Amino acid sequence: MPMPASEIEALIRAAIPDAHIEITDLAGDGDHYAERVTSESFRGLPRVRQHQALYAALGGRMGGLLHALQLTTAAPEDQA
Repeated sequence: MPMPASEIEALIRAAIPDAHIEITDLAGDGDHYAERVTSESFRGLPRVRQHQALYAALGGRMGGLLHALQLTTAAPEDQA
């Protein structure tokens, strides 16, 4: 069963309250998403740590309920 984007956003927002979250359903199937998350909490962290924070927020759902997630993360002024 696919995971709705609203649920992904809620999980991330619960773990990273200041996050600005943009989610795109890449295939229209609710199973393949691209996500851009901007948060002050990412400042000074290497990308791998930023991504680990998001995976932790998703609570082990990657590879199960959530099949594919393309991540882009940044601190607010690092946005392109």
